Amino acid sequence: MSFRRLLSLPLLFLLASCNSAPAPAPAAEGEPAGAPPPAPAAVGAPRHALYVTNERQGTLTVIDLDTLEPAGSLPLGKRPRGIVASRDKTRLYVALSGSPIAGPGVDESTLPPADKGADGIGEVDTATSTLLRVLRAGSDPEGVAVSPDGTEAYIANEDTAQMSVVHIADGAVTRSFEVGEEPEGISVTPDGRQVWVTSEDAGAVYVVDLAGKRVVKSIEVGARPRSVAFLPDGSRAYIPAENEATVTVIDAASLTALRKIPLGDGMRPMGTAMAPDGKTLYVSTGRSRMVLLIDTATDKVVGQIEAGQRPWGIAVSDDGSTLFTANGPSNDVSVIDVATRTVKKRIPAGDGPWGVVVVRR
Repeated sequence: MSFRRLLSLPLLFLLASCNSAPAPAPAAEGEPAGAPPPAPAAVGAPRHALYVTNERQGTLTVIDLDTLEPAGSLPLGKRPRGIVASRDKTRLYVALSGSPIAGPGVDESTLPPADKGADGIGEVDTATSTLLRVLRAGSDPEGVAVSPDGTEAYIANEDTAQMSVVHIADGAVTRSFEVGEEPEGISVTPDGRQVWVTSEDAGAVYVVDLAGKRVVKSIEVGARPRSVAFLPDGSRAYIPAENEATVTVIDAASLTALRKIPLGDGMRPMGTAMAPDGKTLYVSTGRSRMVLLIDTATDKVVGQIEAGQRPWGIAVSDDGSTLFTANGPSNDVSVIDVATRTVKKRIPAGDGPWGVVVVRR
């Protein structure tokens, strides 16, 4: 390191400390986490809100859904991506990772070292819009799901090919399962008995039986599966394969693939959101810019909506009337009217919006 760079380090440190508030370090497994530092500015806590993780900025944007205006943002930590709300809507859980951002096929030896101290799951209080603590959750968390009773979190650990189970009360990692390389999408079945995890490398979804504490099956679904959505009754699952432009429909009782839904040339399916009534599956398509509408009665594509620049995270309102997509390159969220299939507003988010979740308290 040069003498000039050594002289500049104190100044850089001072500037960084003046302009950001660090997220709390993850607690050791089994130990309670410490209180986080105060946020640099007040953040609203609307009762009806959209929460948006901003991967490049390390923040969470809060959007008031009654006014469709930002209510502020709070620092979380490095690379916030997957986000989920507890069933009672009092808590959010956000996957944080200290691994450097890299696209598919990048030579990892060329990347800077990972900051493993930044790996964890941020727990956010929706009533106050504050980060309560960061839970240890294995290495490189990307996706997160929560049990229906709110006692456990399930984590897709991307760089270790595992799914970790975290006891939320004390933050302890209680067990882990091998689920294929590069796990990403993760969802709990509506009855809470299984966790389904997609493996980008294996082109499969792994089904974990929680009571039996074992992986009961892996099901091939196509190249680079990104997410999992279930019908409200849990009878079928839908898995998009980004590099095949298909969605695989799986019978959840027999754990067999029923069919593949072709999405059309050029489509790159990524995120999924099921309508509350289960009649329509919404699929974001990233670089293809579209949200596709799939009729679950016929398992056919029945429409598409141009959402914005690379829509990834996707969520639907409780009444099914509105869709929301996180658009990474344009740093905003699209608000889509389902009835007219049009974008009615774009709301600024942070840098690199990734995941979205709707909460009504």
